[in-house]
Amino acid sequence: MHPVFIRIGPLTIHSYGVFIAAGILIGLFLAVRQGKKQGIPAERIMDVTFYLLLSAIIGSRLLFVAISAPYYREHPLDIFKIWEGGLVFYGGLILAVPVAIWSVRRNRMNLWDTADIFAPSLAIGHAVGRLGCFAAGCCYGKPAYGLPWAVTFSDPECLANVGIPLHPVQVYESIGELLNFFFLIILRKRQSFKGQLFWTYILVYSLLRLTVEFFRGDEVRGFIVSGISVSQGISILTAVLAVVMLRRLSPKSEEL
Repeated sequence: MHPVFIRIGPLTIHSYGVFIAAGILIGLFLAVRQGKKQGIPAERIMDVTFYLLLSAIIGSRLLFVAISAPYYREHPLDIFKIWEGGLVFYGGLILAVPVAIWSVRRNRMNLWDTADIFAPSLAIGHAVGRLGCFAAGCCYGKPAYGLPWAVTFSDPECLANVGIPLHPVQVYESIGELLNFFFLIILRKRQSFKGQLFWTYILVYSLLRLTVEFFRGDEVRGFIVSGISVSQGISILTAVLAVVMLRRLSPKSEEL
């Protein structure tokens, strides 16, 4: 679509970075507001957010580089060009979880209360961030000839295949995460146990990612077995883990 948001002389601001930043700010605003409702000072939420973001960016980039190792062995300096796209959510999640646990305990906050505060923020932040992928053309879809809503990228700076109608998988995931966000906001009003929002978010996202991956067309995803990408393999594991944790944390499970 439009990988460059604005270019003024030597200064180039990429759309990918703009959308990522917007998603972070929206998510932070919502987390701080919910934290205040629960009596948690804004500075504690922001402290957790700082370490969460730092670890998430590093982890998501490392997994992307690992999956695309052949390319980065030939172009090592490109590892640092995250403004061009190339972040794998699950990589960020894997590294962010232990860092977030450390940060939460450091601030003397309840782990599951904090996780529930951040769950809707993660969903809406991801929804906005995926629009950055759409603008940059990264994480693009398979060819979709004849599909009414197929998207054809024409900008030569896009990372997607140019001139071919493709599944707008970035938009699929963005819409899915937006629906996930609204579902979590509704669920919050009926929440029955701590950790419910966070693990519901993980479950819904895992199923969403598992499905969307079937329509992905980029060749840098890596495959663990024929037809199953690395992200799909992780999605299956996290979905199972989410179900287990929801059953374990639910007070109803103690009654059985």
